[in-house]
Amino acid sequence: MSPQQSMTPELHNIRKAIRANYLADEYEVIHRLIAEAQLSDDARVAISARAADLVRSVRGSARPTIMEKFLSEYGLTTKEGVALMCLAEALLRVPDNLTIHDLIEDKITSGNWGAHVGKAKSGLINSATLALLMTSNLLKDSERQSVGDTLRKLVKRLGEPVVRTVAGQAMKEMGRQFVLGRDIEEAQERGKAQEARGYTYSYDMLGEAARTDADAQRYYQAYSDAIDSISKRCEGDVRTNPGISVKLSALLARYEYGNKERVMNELMPRALKLAQKAAAANMGFNIDAEEQDRLDLSLDVIEAILSEPSLKGWDGFGVVVQAFAKRASQTLDWLYALSEKLDRRIMVRLVKGAYWDAEIKRAQVMGLSDFPVFTRKACSDVSYLACSKQLLGMTDRIYPQFATHNAHSVSAVLELAKGLGRDKFEFQRLHGMGESLHDQVLEDSGVPCRIYAPVGAHKDLLAYLVRRLLENGANSSFVNQIVDTSITPEEIAKDPIDVVKTLGHNLSSKAIVHPSKLFGEQRRNSKGWDITDPVTVEEIDEGRNRYKSHQWHGGPVLAVEPASDEVVEVRNPANPDDLVGHITYASEADVSAALDAAQDGFKQWSALSAEDRAELVRKVGDLYEENVHELFALTTREAGKSLLDAVAEIREAVDFAMFYANEGVRYKDAGEALGVVCCISPWNFPLAIFTGQILANLAAGNAVVAKPAEQTSLLAVRAVELMHQAGIPKAAIQLLPGTGATVGAGLTSDARVNGVCFTGSTMTAQRINKAMTEHMEPDAPLVAETGGLNAMIVDSTALPEQVVRDVLASSFQSAGQRCSALRMLYVQKDIADNLLEMLYGAMEELGIGDPWLLSTDVGPVIDENARKKINDHCQKFEQQGKLLKKIKVPEKGLFVSPAVLQVSGIEELEEEIFGPVLHVATFEAKDIDKVVDAVNAKGYGLTFGIHSRVDNRIEHIASRIKVGNTYVNRNQIGAIVGSQPFGGEGLSGTGPKAGGPQYVRRFLRAEVVHKRSESSNKVLGADKVQKLIDKLEKAEVPAADRRKEALRPWFKNVPAPLDLGYEEMPGPTGEQNHLSCHARGTILCLGPDAESAVEQAGTALSQGNKVVVIAPGAEKALADAIKAGLPVVAADGVIAPDALTQLEGYAAITSVAEKPLLKQYRQALARRDGALLPIITEHKLDQRYVIERHLCIDTTAAGGNASLIASAE
Repeated sequence: MSPQQSMTPELHNIRKAIRANYLADEYEVIHRLIAEAQLSDDARVAISARAADLVRSVRGSARPTIMEKFLSEYGLTTKEGVALMCLAEALLRVPDNLTIHDLIEDKITSGNWGAHVGKAKSGLINSATLALLMTSNLLKDSERQSVGDTLRKLVKRLGEPVVRTVAGQAMKEMGRQFVLGRDIEEAQERGKAQEARGYTYSYDMLGEAARTDADAQRYYQAYSDAIDSISKRCEGDVRTNPGISVKLSALLARYEYGNKERVMNELMPRALKLAQKAAAANMGFNIDAEEQDRLDLSLDVIEAILSEPSLKGWDGFGVVVQAFAKRASQTLDWLYALSEKLDRRIMVRLVKGAYWDAEIKRAQVMGLSDFPVFTRKACSDVSYLACSKQLLGMTDRIYPQFATHNAHSVSAVLELAKGLGRDKFEFQRLHGMGESLHDQVLEDSGVPCRIYAPVGAHKDLLAYLVRRLLENGANSSFVNQIVDTSITPEEIAKDPIDVVKTLGHNLSSKAIVHPSKLFGEQRRNSKGWDITDPVTVEEIDEGRNRYKSHQWHGGPVLAVEPASDEVVEVRNPANPDDLVGHITYASEADVSAALDAAQDGFKQWSALSAEDRAELVRKVGDLYEENVHELFALTTREAGKSLLDAVAEIREAVDFAMFYANEGVRYKDAGEALGVVCCISPWNFPLAIFTGQILANLAAGNAVVAKPAEQTSLLAVRAVELMHQAGIPKAAIQLLPGTGATVGAGLTSDARVNGVCFTGSTMTAQRINKAMTEHMEPDAPLVAETGGLNAMIVDSTALPEQVVRDVLASSFQSAGQRCSALRMLYVQKDIADNLLEMLYGAMEELGIGDPWLLSTDVGPVIDENARKKINDHCQKFEQQGKLLKKIKVPEKGLFVSPAVLQVSGIEELEEEIFGPVLHVATFEAKDIDKVVDAVNAKGYGLTFGIHSRVDNRIEHIASRIKVGNTYVNRNQIGAIVGSQPFGGEGLSGTGPKAGGPQYVRRFLRAEVVHKRSESSNKVLGADKVQKLIDKLEKAEVPAADRRKEALRPWFKNVPAPLDLGYEEMPGPTGEQNHLSCHARGTILCLGPDAESAVEQAGTALSQGNKVVVIAPGAEKALADAIKAGLPVVAADGVIAPDALTQLEGYAAITSVAEKPLLKQYRQALARRDGALLPIITEHKLDQRYVIERHLCIDTTAAGGNASLIASAE
């Protein structure tokens, strides 16, 4: 019988309450808990007084642990503390000497260890500090070359192995403070001393969640063996016997709500077997608490296990409840009701909670309506107090275990438990922490105390160690405060209810941004849908099921009556039997009629104020959210997207609406709208990119004629209908579904079009560019985002579990059909075998099939042509013996096996394979620069990933890689609008970045004064100009901070350098998002006269470019600037347009010549192979002379969010 079937009305109602309080309002929850706690003023005063006495007593005992002393010296507010945390997290897993040295140098030399020498009260800590100071000095290179420096370098060479050994030993010793033993036998032996003093133990097998089935089997065996070993020491009362703690996430690689069936069929029986073994030994068996999105699932597992008749009469089954969760009290109610129903007695360990920072970040990233946890420490403390009272009223069924290092919490429990026997509950502490406090309590009260003791090898302790450092290193932590004598005992023992009441309605922490306010007051964050939440999933399913068999019918959406009659069937790529609907393709006549109507549409739309346009654009986003269930269904059935991807798709489209609406207002005085813009969008983001292109142009005041991808035209029809429903005039946004040959070619070769916005292949972009040069104005913009050969470098400091998680997402999510997807993985040779083995195991856990199902990770590819191309590519590698891994897929539907292929490097890849295919190569640590060079040499520049803990190495790689978006210690997909502007360079696009500050500006017309070309007998051919370009190869560009000063003597108007620093973009906590500008390279300034050429050169140079100036009189005009050593060369005359086709080594041209000559220039540029080079006519607009790059760093990768925890209130 399943838990759901066995549920009584009471249990059912409590589960509903648990779900309802998932994201409840913090103020309401806390004041309900205060009311339920019903603590008298006298009781609260007594609790605080006893807590203050405990603090004094603990301080007087002068027996803090090594770790408590360490944390008092190196907290999270010190740079040194964070550096040591990062070092501790990575050092012990690094196998190669070069990387060990780089890691130690990176973390140690950056610290100001001298400030800590002799400050600590522990001789050991002072000795360690002195060693770190000496290490730091040894590793630092001095600029002075003297005898002393020579000796230092000699010591450095001799000392490196010593440094490595000392640092390694220090980390192991630190680990010993937290880990009781390397295996269960050693742990039990070490625990005897404390047992002799009256303590008992609960053992925890170290390790993170399973990534593969092999992991899960290994963890299961470790638990089973530990139970066998512990059982030998069990006798009599379960409460006095040792116990074990079990993580459910260790028993199944995919312990997730979407895999509920597997959880109940595979994980639950494994956990039950372990529980039965524990019951046979009469020992405690605790199910550990995990992330809040797994709580509902864990309750199902707990109910199923506890309902097992074979466990009747055993009182050792335990559950951990986290007080920082807003639904902790309801969870306790449910456990009590379940115990009553089943006539059982259970144990409940009450903890404050772990990974609080991750819960905060997740809610922000997902755009949830609130946080699942309290944002203030005082609120968590109040919850702990209320839950303690609740538990102490349930002792007929529950044996409470109060796990805390907080004197106030301990004091509160003792006060609330007056009148209860000492055998009715126990305290718990972590091994290595809170010893003095619990020694005191054990001595004074006689209440038993259990030590929660981690067990495991050094390599497994890293993540655990860092969490303890993080959670106890914050200034607000009791463990930190108790050794800080500047804080009075009364301050430490302050009543959290008083703190909460003082705050009034301003309860949410000001240090934490609400998910809806992630982008400030100027725009709201898009609404998120949490598909791990049963209530949300039920609501989504109820809504989208109405469209499960629905058929849509669409065609051209025009301001005039369409004249088309070609109707095409649309079928679900996951299931050819599912007829999604029919689409009518536009004819040539429709294209012409749409462009005629668009001229009137432009006049009508551009006449509105920017503010009025913005309001209507925002309304589109609102309507998307109101119609989300239909859009979810259509995105899945037409485009083959999973629900996870469908949610992201709709959210991105809404973000575009909100962001571009504001941008349109921001740029309202920056220039006139272009006119009519053609938007051509791809099938892989059929709503997000489609919407972004259109709304950016509408916000700018342009009229749009849009051509969607043939494969996803129904979604485009529905989107445009919603745009019209929002109030945007029909003539301002028209839709022309159809083929590239009819619609695409027609639109991109029509003089009535004033600009083109395109996302698709590089080859198609080049074809469009050529067509535009023949038929449109020479300065008509082409904003193209094209493909990429995206790489990731993984060095030996990276955590394999994180790498595998991110590689899976980057390579296989969306069936690899993202332009940002990872195609080329470089793994340091020293760790490659183990990492790839883990990757292959994790691939086996992927759910492949119908994207409608929540359990599906990888859906179909878009059509038969795509499937054939991907399969042919993989087959070629398989025949060469280079297929490393391949996953089985369903036979029906357009599915492709996720595959890993072996290559020597990116040089072997001729083009992007747009599917779930990952190529892998290895490299030596010393050859990282060669890898970067190889990636740059391919000419693509879209996304790039780095997994490393060495900050200097990350900075070095990021500074050299030529890509638009670099991601550090995270996946490289899913750029967020306004936070991570997206777009590439080179063969990957023209810029500016979508969702960035320059995008809308590009669709406005800058003022350009065209000048007649001065007559010149001197026409410069390719050879002459190439020599000029080559001459600049070694020229040095003035540094950004002194460039303006260097240019002013020679140029009238010198804009400020845009490449000076970076712009910090808004985003979730635990992430850095930096947008920076970089010089394009060498720019040809073609005047056409000396005055305009010099002006162009000044702007180009101001942005860090090198400049070749060709115009009559240029040599004389620039003679002094050249003599001053600036990176500029000049030649009198004019360039032959054809020379532009043959030249190499330049990045753009700029000219304000009359349109016939500009047209020749643009046609010549379009005949070039390779990247699309711009012709810049807005020569005073400095943004046109730079490219944008974005760097996103997950700052929590080393184990947690130090800055957020340090700022916790």
